[in-house]
Amino acid sequence: MNTTYERVQRLLQSIPSHVTVVAAAKGASPGQVTEAIQAGIRVVGQNYMSDVRVIRSAVSESARWHFIGRLQPHSVRAANLRLLDAVQSVDSLALAERINTVSENLGRELQVFIEVNSGLEAQKSGVLPEAAERLIREIAPLRYLRIVGLMTMGPQSTTREGYRPCFAETRQLFEHIEGLDIPGVHLEHLSMGMSDSYEVAIEEGSTMVRLGTLLFGAR
Repeated sequence: MNTTYERVQRLLQSIPSHVTVVAAAKGASPGQVTEAIQAGIRVVGQNYMSDVRVIRSAVSESARWHFIGRLQPHSVRAANLRLLDAVQSVDSLALAERINTVSENLGRELQVFIEVNSGLEAQKSGVLPEAAERLIREIAPLRYLRIVGLMTMGPQSTTREGYRPCFAETRQLFEHIEGLDIPGVHLEHLSMGMSDSYEVAIEEGSTMVRLGTLLFGAR
């Protein structure tokens, strides 16, 4: 059986150098996360704050930690945010304002991504594409947040091509926002694509993919 270390190294060799791999570590053990970092992973993604606290405290290897799940308002506390380098799932002004207030109390700026519901799926979080620019303009003045990217989950699909239209639309939105030169907005990352869709996401311009099963095995 391939180890996490071997899977990560093999996968990193196949990913273009301009694309950052986020190890989506939901369900992974501290040992697996440690192996992934030792194999070359530089960003670890977590879906739950409880896992951030447990896994990060048990992993001594250096990495950046991103929150990639749905962030509940009650979880936006100093004890949690101080463990994070970025939140990839900001989808409302209220959530952004809460994060900004806690970040101000911590005396540090936090990187955030705006989550876009490109698949227009009612059960998923994220701002609708047509409302994204307005939300970004509302969040941009918040002093302790730095908007650095867009993130999308993509639609439910059983084929690679089923993902492509939504990824293409999100890339076009990214380019549109980038061209507006909104003060306080510095788009660097387009986070889209997971284990079953990362290849087409990269073809459509993704610069950051969130991979779990491919690195850690089936949950």
